[in-house]
Amino acid sequence: DFDGAMLVSSVYLNGTLLGVHKGGFTPFSFEITDHLKPGENVLTVYVDATENEDIPPYGNLVDFLTFGGLYRDVYLRIVDPCHIENVFVSPTDVLTHPGLECGIQLAQWMPGLSLEGILKDAAGRIIARQIQDVDADKITIVWDELGPITLWTLDNPVLYQLALVLSQNGAPIDQDAVRFGFRSAKFRGDGSFLLNGKPLKLFGLNRHQTYPYIGAAAPARLQCLDAEILKYELGCNVVRTSHYGQSPHFLNRCDEIGLLVLEEIAGWQHIGDETWQELVLQDLQAMLIRDRNHPSIILWGVRINESPDHDNLYTQTNLLAHELDPTRQTGGVRNFIDSKFLEDVFTLNDFTEGIQLPRVRPHLITEFGGHTFPTKSWDHEERRVEHALIHARKHNLQMGDPDVAGAIGWCAFDYHTHKEFGSGDRICHHGVMDIYRLPKMAAFFYRSQKSPADEIVLYAATNWTMGDRSGGGNNPLIVFSNCDEIDVLIGGQSHGRFKPDDAQYPHLNHPPFVVRWPEPYNPWENEFCDLLVQGFINGQLIAEHKITADHLPDRLWLSTHTTQLQSDGADMARIAVQIVDRYGNVLPYQLRIVEFSLEGDAELIGENPLPIIGGQGACYIKSGHTEGMVVLKAQTADLPPVSMVLHINSLK
Repeated sequence: DFDGAMLVSSVYLNGTLLGVHKGGFTPFSFEITDHLKPGENVLTVYVDATENEDIPPYGNLVDFLTFGGLYRDVYLRIVDPCHIENVFVSPTDVLTHPGLECGIQLAQWMPGLSLEGILKDAAGRIIARQIQDVDADKITIVWDELGPITLWTLDNPVLYQLALVLSQNGAPIDQDAVRFGFRSAKFRGDGSFLLNGKPLKLFGLNRHQTYPYIGAAAPARLQCLDAEILKYELGCNVVRTSHYGQSPHFLNRCDEIGLLVLEEIAGWQHIGDETWQELVLQDLQAMLIRDRNHPSIILWGVRINESPDHDNLYTQTNLLAHELDPTRQTGGVRNFIDSKFLEDVFTLNDFTEGIQLPRVRPHLITEFGGHTFPTKSWDHEERRVEHALIHARKHNLQMGDPDVAGAIGWCAFDYHTHKEFGSGDRICHHGVMDIYRLPKMAAFFYRSQKSPADEIVLYAATNWTMGDRSGGGNNPLIVFSNCDEIDVLIGGQSHGRFKPDDAQYPHLNHPPFVVRWPEPYNPWENEFCDLLVQGFINGQLIAEHKITADHLPDRLWLSTHTTQLQSDGADMARIAVQIVDRYGNVLPYQLRIVEFSLEGDAELIGENPLPIIGGQGACYIKSGHTEGMVVLKAQTADLPPVSMVLHINSLK
């Protein structure tokens, strides 16, 4: 079983061709039983990564790189000839009389079969079970009323499990287990989106699956980290898998943490010939069957991103999605308002300053910003601030528009692209975070929209210099925060208390603070002093953000999302490397060469030495197969050396 290989895979066993798979984003399998021999067997996979114009997403220019090879997991599955092929779990009437309908497809039927279904709650307790005889290769198990259940929600994403045991003449021959959640999701004709019957404004970002140094070949931990960054760091409630089906590990983590997903088929603006279109339908079918049990997925994208109308193809994709998954609605991402509307939800990439008219409802904005304002971590302050405010303005508009279900910004992370796009470095700098998943100023706008109960956010969006902006000065000062009041102090002297700018941003949960001084601070008349912004909630001082006036680098800072890795030879941790001032702020105009040394059974993935641009960068540590401690050391020519300890744990 191959989770994904880019782009054309020819699989051989002992020199015999088992089959060829075309496409890089969907799973595929080949039966090897009849070709096995006693003793050693050799499985050979030849992967042609050529950008083949006959296979989606190719055929014309594509604004992302796919990278070649076996980049997702590969498994050897041993099963009985009669086994469970796939399972589709459909919760029913979850808000009134919760039940469950489960469709099971067998590889083949045999006499004497029975199937037991065991329904377990999140704690593993059995809440329902039934056994039935099997008289065909398709079986349906139904529980009409289950009694009280716990809904899958964003704040409490409870997952149930359906365990299946297939037996012949009373002896088990196969088993499977599927995680799912009880939840309802509905885009309505009045423009609203309801999760479990309650209105929810969708607030999110797009995600590409590529990383520095490793392309798309990220292990489970890094896939999960992306979901966690989107949910917990950026405060998103939805992500769009632009522009293809993504790793099962990523989707599993979205299920576990309560992050909604719009998943779409592979492609970018181009529609090929009939053979190409047939591959689109095959890809869609594979994606639907693989992913339709994920409660996080609320919408299928059944149209090639930003492609022209094609009634024949998109009628087929829409019908196929409803046939294989009648429980979810469909959308089709376009970039022109007068597009033929064949799906359930009008999904639009809207790069205007406002929201395009007329409103076609249900209406979801699936991109904005992006190529209209690419921004690097080391760009001048005005550009980085404006990049953040573009996201703030669009979300303010959508939050206040009852005809719009939500907006998904372009995009979460910078990503690799072709020479026809990006900044000449094969990177599109469109993300609110860089390609290492380290924040730009725009990331702090997203963070500031979180509830203070989840995290107190206070970020002054400034380098605190007098010459970085056109004309000089720091007026106005933008502060992203979920505090309800701030005090701005320079050199210890208060320049006043300020409230969020709810006149300009009336619909945001937490509008930015726009600090305009009647008498701008003039360091040429006084000493240029440190900036201190204090945040208050209900009159209580709750947070502070300090920035130095001298901008001298104080230290090299290493940080990671985990210090614990598994000894599987593939697990990875990202190690952020940042040059910070004495208050811990990243210095965006600092350049350094960082040299690493590594002790222990692990591999450093990345550049060594690493050129730091924009004050920050990262490397990755990949585990070996031996338990023990790993020590990473980093040093520059002028800053004190630093180190970090990680632990490689045995597989359990």
